[in-house]
Amino acid sequence: MSLRRTAAVIAAAAAAVLAATPATQSQAAPTTPDVSDTAAGWLSRQLVDGDHFENVIEGVAYPDQGLTLDALFAFTAAGVASDSADQAAAWLAEPEVIANYLRFGDPAESFAGAHAKLALAVQVRGLDPTSFGGEDLIAGLTALQTPSGRFSDKSQYGDYSNGFTQAFAVLALDRWEGAPQAAVDYLVGRQCADGGFPLVLEAATCASHVDATAMVVQALLAVGKDTEAAEALDWLTGAQQPGGGFRDEGAAGEGNANSTGLAAQALRAGGRTAAADQAARFLTSLQVGCTAAEAGRGAIAFDRNGFTQATSLRASAQGVLGLVGVNFADLTVEGGTPTAPVLDCSVTPTTSTSSSSSTSNTTTTTPAATTTSDATATTTTTAAVVAVATNRSNLARTGAEVGPMLGIGALLLVGGVLAVTLARRRHAEARK
Repeated sequence: MSLRRTAAVIAAAAAAVLAATPATQSQAAPTTPDVSDTAAGWLSRQLVDGDHFENVIEGVAYPDQGLTLDALFAFTAAGVASDSADQAAAWLAEPEVIANYLRFGDPAESFAGAHAKLALAVQVRGLDPTSFGGEDLIAGLTALQTPSGRFSDKSQYGDYSNGFTQAFAVLALDRWEGAPQAAVDYLVGRQCADGGFPLVLEAATCASHVDATAMVVQALLAVGKDTEAAEALDWLTGAQQPGGGFRDEGAAGEGNANSTGLAAQALRAGGRTAAADQAARFLTSLQVGCTAAEAGRGAIAFDRNGFTQATSLRASAQGVLGLVGVNFADLTVEGGTPTAPVLDCSVTPTTSTSSSSSTSNTTTTTPAATTTSDATATTTTTAAVVAVATNRSNLARTGAEVGPMLGIGALLLVGGVLAVTLARRRHAEARK
């Protein structure tokens, strides 16, 4: 048994012992000006029932495992809200929750991205991915590797696995017992001529994508592909806006917290400190400050349009990753605390400890949204498909804000893109 596997098994046993120990009285949340800590603290207080997130469509709530995983990564990166991370992990291990995420609740279905993202998150929390919620995530993932090295969905809806899928798969398997060489070679082979990496794999034209490139860079660094990673980082720095932000493809403006968060994480992991610092300052400027309504204080807004509950959830999660700047491959539970800090309004917030100092600007507060759904879904059945597909598309949230879906067919999944019959294809929620 490998050292990694042994460590995971020991950690799982320790977690079981701790679970049987009576919890101590929770302490009052500490205050701090730290942007990453307070953003993670705000995020933890938004969890439904303290352990997960939901998509609400036409008044019906659907579990959002992808966003819950994004939050788990953020709590771990910031080293706060460890109780929330543990509760989220326990929720993800519930049989119905995990089966719905990995297979759409259908034994004939199997999604590569969902297996990969969950397998990585389980290891990040020090648990055993071969025995989580009754599932062997490693076996399930490797079963979806094709002869080319690509990890693909097994689904009646088609295969819409993407750049996030491959990156998460390489990260998860490398962390366990080493990524298969074919998987690494396939990933390297997707690099575009300009150095970036595409979201859509094997497209006729290789189109570099900020979010996908940020994810792939971290996977390449993890497996020692430093030359390819450096070329991708060169492309990424070239895509940075003058104010430090990163934009989703085709978007205008200064950028958004989601794309910037992932890019900043990759830049710092790759040693591009100046660009990472500039991105961190942009993220810091989007934090909801003390002049805003108390309910939003500490959150990171999606962009300059200001705070809304729906868009700030993933913006905060991925913004934290950018502020801390630790590669997904290196995230660990060590040193985490259970507290969920709140923004200290007795001082002016400054940037995260991992970025250069700057002053935080206050974003505009707007009424909190209660859904992240396709607003034009017309039936409950269609809404349910949209909710699950949108959730699966959240391997990691890309920069597009929630908005209309254009075209019939593919909805980008967290483990790939699930083909569904819809009146519109998603324009603004392209995550994972």
